Amino acid sequence: MMPTFTAISIVSGFIRLLGCAAVIFGLQTSGVADDWPQWLGPNRDGVWRESGILDRFPEGGPPVVWRQPIRAGYSGPAVADERLYVLDRNAATDEDGNPIANKDGIPGTERVLCLDTKDGATLWEHEYDSTYKISYPSGPRTTPVVDGDRVYTLGAVGELICFDNQTGDIQWSRNFLQDYCKKPPVWGWAAHPLIDGDRLITLVGGVKTGVVAFDKRTGDEVWRALHAKEIGYAPPVIYEAAGRRQLIVWHDVAVNGLDPETGERLWSVPFPAGTPQRPSAPIGTPKLMGDLLFVSSFYDGALALQLTDDKPGATLAWKSNKAKDPFHGQAVNVMMMTPALKDGCIYAVSGLGQFRCLDADTGEVLWRDYAPLDGKRANFATCFLIEHEDRFFIFNDRGELILARLTRGGYDEIDRVQLLEATQFVRGRDVVWSHPAFADRSMFARNDKEIIRVDLSAQAGNP
Repeated sequence: MMPTFTAISIVSGFIRLLGCAAVIFGLQTSGVADDWPQWLGPNRDGVWRESGILDRFPEGGPPVVWRQPIRAGYSGPAVADERLYVLDRNAATDEDGNPIANKDGIPGTERVLCLDTKDGATLWEHEYDSTYKISYPSGPRTTPVVDGDRVYTLGAVGELICFDNQTGDIQWSRNFLQDYCKKPPVWGWAAHPLIDGDRLITLVGGVKTGVVAFDKRTGDEVWRALHAKEIGYAPPVIYEAAGRRQLIVWHDVAVNGLDPETGERLWSVPFPAGTPQRPSAPIGTPKLMGDLLFVSSFYDGALALQLTDDKPGATLAWKSNKAKDPFHGQAVNVMMMTPALKDGCIYAVSGLGQFRCLDADTGEVLWRDYAPLDGKRANFATCFLIEHEDRFFIFNDRGELILARLTRGGYDEIDRVQLLEATQFVRGRDVVWSHPAFADRSMFARNDKEIIRVDLSAQAGNP
């Protein structure tokens, strides 16, 4: 007998179908979230643009979704398409667990890890020999960069590798020590690579190879530019000024504007000078607000340039005097962190852990506060600043995550929670010197023992 269909059964079935479709659609839309595929996020600007993020931490702190063991390193994670990529290191040790060193350096391996962001499970890994002859030899420095079906990594002693990001198969690789330089920078290669169109742009160092662009699909060299005896560590970044895109490269002796397609130098402003006794330490990413470009060095102070609007170029807006004592310099002497520029202000941490707000037009210090870090003077103290809507997420080098509002009027802390143990002892204190990623309404962060995912969604803030 054929089944009998009534109008009621048809309507009810249609309603159920709509309900299922709504559920499926809801799952799809609620699951949409931003990635963090490179240093400083999708736009390389240190701004987290996801919505649905908590306003305060719940009692006991935001939930840790998972924890996974990891080896030592400074490399921060990149997150894309529910996969996390990060580098670490395993140094060779003797029977007592002490690192082994010989005339060639400290033997060991570097490793590239790909983890599932849902549960932290390892999807693939690649490990290779890597002997260190650099200062601060704990591990790799750079954040991987994900582009389409590829992920690119740069190790501390110049191993540049392109992987298929699904399988971990190597597509091509370059070795800076073999191809370009006789020795690494003092503190290893630390400038995060940059994807621009079909090019992978990296700071390399050497005669006319300060910056090298590679074909991102093949690894072939596209162009080379600048001479840099000690290339430095500040990541390259692209901004638009005077009606054209400009690649900003801050190396050991100058801030430069280049054509990103050809490497042609458009302009150059000397800073800092450096000395034979102490190489300069350009580290923080050059930041732009309007037409004001800002950089700061621990040993050489701060520099603000005004990018010209009629043709590519830069003029001096202001400069702080080079301090005989960098711990008490004018403006702000940044060691490692990347400043944040917003609403006419510059927010940055001085080399001794004092958080400062500067007037961007003049360099005048508007306020000082030790609260975001140790609460007192601390040698080379640093933090990672991420802007989100009207506040900032501040991950300090004690492993604490802070929610705060930063304005011209002062520092207004909303909440604070300890999330990671400070596992590395340097400069008289225990620190975490690795930068987190903010994606999927979560923070992904690591120390020298573990990597974690922390739920920062609005639901986590209101359990």
